[in-house]
Amino acid sequence: MRKKSKYRPKGVILDPMAYIKQGFTPIAEHGSALVTMRLRSHSALEALVTGKANRANIDVLIAMVNMTEALYRLGVGREYSSEVRAGLEALRSVGRRSMELGRFVLKSDEMAALNTVMELHDAQLDVINVQQMERALDLVKSEIRGGRATAIAEKT
Repeated sequence: MRKKSKYRPKGVILDPMAYIKQGFTPIAEHGSALVTMRLRSHSALEALVTGKANRANIDVLIAMVNMTEALYRLGVGREYSSEVRAGLEALRSVGRRSMELGRFVLKSDEMAALNTVMELHDAQLDVINVQQMERALDLVKSEIRGGRATAIAEKT
C-alpha cells in the first residue's frame, strides 16, 4: 500500500540573520505590497457596496476579515472584539443572502460593520511587523486546515 502524503521538504533559509531582521521590520516599510493589499481590499468592499461584487471580491473580503481576526487574537487591536465579530457576522449574512438571491447584496448595518473592520484592518497593518503578519497567516491556515473555520455560506 502506498503512502498517501507526498514528501515535502522544508524550505531552507539561506541567510537566517537577514530573515530574523526582516521579521522585525514594520509592514508599513514594505510600501508596494502594503498598497496592493489595501487597494485589493478596498476595491472588493467598493464592489460589494455598489452591487458589482463577484466571488473573487468576496474571497478578498473573507481573507481581510480572517487576517483582522487573527491579528486580534494575537493581541493587535484586542479591544475591538465586538467590531470583529460584527464584521464576521455581516459577511456570513451576505453569504447566506447570496445563496438565496444569486448575487451579493449588502444591507446598511452590514456595510457599517464591514467599513469598521476595514478601518481596523488598515490600522493593524500600520502597526504590525512582518513576523506578526506571518504568525497571523499561519493561524488562519491552521484554522482552515483544522476545520475550525466557519463557512460563510453553505449550499442547502
